[in-house]
Amino acid sequence: MTSLSSPPSPRGRSSSMRKTMKYIVVTGGVVSGLGKGITISSVGVILKRCGFRVTSIKIDPYLNTDAGTMSPFEHGEVYVLNDGGEVDLDLGNYERFLGIQLTRDHNITTGKAYHQVIQRERRGDYLGKTVQVVPHVTNAIQDWIERIAFESVDGKVGPADICLIEVGGTVGDIESMIFLEALRQFQFRVGRENCCFLHVSLVPVLGSVGEQKTKPTQHSVRELRSVGITPDVIVCRSSQKLKRATQEKISLFCHVPPSNVLSVHDVTNIYHVAMILCDQGLPSIIANKLQMNPPVMPPDMASWAEMANMVDNLTVEVHIALVGKYTDLQDSYLSVLKALKHGAFSCKRKLVIDWVEASDLEVAETNEDFIKAFELIKNADGILVPGGFGDRGIKGKLKAINYARTNKVPYLGICLGMQLAVVEFARNVVGIENATSTEFDEKAENPLIIFMPEINPSHMGGTMRLGSRQTLFHRYGEEVSIAETVYGNSTGVYERHRHRYEVNPEYVPKLEDYGLRFTGVDDKGQRMEIIELPESVHPFFFAAQFHPEFKTRPQSPSPPFAAFIQAAAGLWAGAGKGFQKIGRESPRTVVE
Repeated sequence: MTSLSSPPSPRGRSSSMRKTMKYIVVTGGVVSGLGKGITISSVGVILKRCGFRVTSIKIDPYLNTDAGTMSPFEHGEVYVLNDGGEVDLDLGNYERFLGIQLTRDHNITTGKAYHQVIQRERRGDYLGKTVQVVPHVTNAIQDWIERIAFESVDGKVGPADICLIEVGGTVGDIESMIFLEALRQFQFRVGRENCCFLHVSLVPVLGSVGEQKTKPTQHSVRELRSVGITPDVIVCRSSQKLKRATQEKISLFCHVPPSNVLSVHDVTNIYHVAMILCDQGLPSIIANKLQMNPPVMPPDMASWAEMANMVDNLTVEVHIALVGKYTDLQDSYLSVLKALKHGAFSCKRKLVIDWVEASDLEVAETNEDFIKAFELIKNADGILVPGGFGDRGIKGKLKAINYARTNKVPYLGICLGMQLAVVEFARNVVGIENATSTEFDEKAENPLIIFMPEINPSHMGGTMRLGSRQTLFHRYGEEVSIAETVYGNSTGVYERHRHRYEVNPEYVPKLEDYGLRFTGVDDKGQRMEIIELPESVHPFFFAAQFHPEFKTRPQSPSPPFAAFIQAAAGLWAGAGKGFQKIGRESPRTVVE
């Protein structure tokens, strides 16, 4: 792939050699957090079921180069792509909904755009001109969009038919202005008939009679039109279905046909959004605006509708205790939550997440916070410790892991959750009392977890072990591992990584002597990627250095998460036997 610093301008290619790309641009108004990512992903689901190939781009108007150095408390999860790109969590929604594989170039930030222009200026690419926001930065953004839109993301030859572009933030934000100006120009570069603008806005409902207020939407559309962009479709987010009178009022004041004012009210699960949009004629609206003839019309939404309805009707619960340190912002674990839900769907179980703040397990056992947290641990069907950074809450996580191991509760550890499982085993089984990680103690006497030698300790951004890497499965005699069973092969798997620390290979033989199994290693046989306990010791104890949650899909769940949910629900058949046929009831059910 071409370097980000100097992408070729698409205008240098002959137009006769390029197919006509269609673009759908999604903007947001009034407030953030309206669900632009779910909206654009749902639009993509509809278009795919109309027979179109789709790709997507996320624009984030912050100066950071990427999301890699952002705090989970502020930004939510950092989503990792196959190529190692650390990007906004909305790209995870795109991949999950659309079944595509994006690259770091599909996330454009202000920092990337300015960095590119400054590099060009330093090389003398602008021939001594005064470099300005318009036209140089806006042209760079347009070139970037047009270039990356033609990259195949679905494994097929050639570009997609339609590129979905989400503009982060809210219309009116000063940070977004440069991108809105670029998109204003872009609609004329590619042709207005090839560009559809979809605006997501809020319609609040006030008073006891449920009055739907249109003024916020009117003002946000006026703000959008003031920068030269007129929306073709307005998607109105509201707690209630939009009334006809409300729809007509928005149409009158926002210069949009009533049929193009769509209602997306609160639903029982996010998979209904695509159905709601489809029922209101969105496929025809887009096809007419972009002058396209869908290969399939109406779109075949049967399997999607079946999944959405199935999720609503799940009643048998499975309780998972998620022991973390960012539990105040649940988006910090968004992909983990999705992977758990997808695994629960496959088992026909209703997932209940019992959030356990790890630091609550570190206080005195008579403390009310400890009692509540430990009660959740004791009543859980399964215990999960996800990834994280820093030493806060580590003792609490170790306590949860110890409980899972000694009480034979199904356990899944991800990244840090694997490293701590190794530390806990070393301390309490092998007898290395001061076993720890150099992340918590740089001068550790027994460093079970160490800083990876090739990582730059002084540079934060993009310096971890990132992206898709191969893990090879390793057997102990003829014993079939959990890893082989869940992935359905005896060779290995490619999963995505994001870490700076790893298991110290010097301690591996001693840990193995006491029964810990390292059933997955990297392609050089040096890095420990998967640990397990034999089923003679524990029914399901599995942890991975990689992040399998990043590749989960609603109708194709991540294998480790699906197996973990099976184990928690009492449906796990055991290593070497494959997944047990789903159908046996769990003792815990919903009480209406």
